[in-house]
Amino acid sequence: MIEIDIPGSGEKLLIEHLVLDLNGTLALDGRIKPGVVDLLRELAGNLQVHIVTAGTFGGVEQEVQGIPCRLTILHGGDQTGQKSRYVDELGAERTACVGNGRNDRAMLEKAALGLVVVQEEGAAVGSLLAADVACRDILDALQLLLHPLRLVATLRT
Repeated sequence: MIEIDIPGSGEKLLIEHLVLDLNGTLALDGRIKPGVVDLLRELAGNLQVHIVTAGTFGGVEQEVQGIPCRLTILHGGDQTGQKSRYVDELGAERTACVGNGRNDRAMLEKAALGLVVVQEEGAAVGSLLAADVACRDILDALQLLLHPLRLVATLRT
């Protein structure tokens, strides 16, 4: 678990789950970005890591090998709703989410902590507005969770 006290708000976040989108977030063109696996391994010592994806580029199972995570491949339409319900089932108040796409908006808004990444694929404006923090890339987003005092500086009121 990661504990984050937000000064000025009286808010204390107790994060147990990390839900991540794959393409555009952890991966580019279906391939995990360099440095991500090591950071996720480190985070898995404190959080349950979940990767939720439509698997657009295929080969997802191979790509996430070596990452201690629960992989969920979405099927059918309404990916926005599926991701949102997934966060509900985990307990949104105990969950941090990272994404970039339009279908990540609801989970980012619902989660106790929503991080949006703006990388090569960009970020949907709705998701950008729904997030608590915008990051320039996935490495920065994951580092925020490894070093929560950085989040305190950003989220204080």
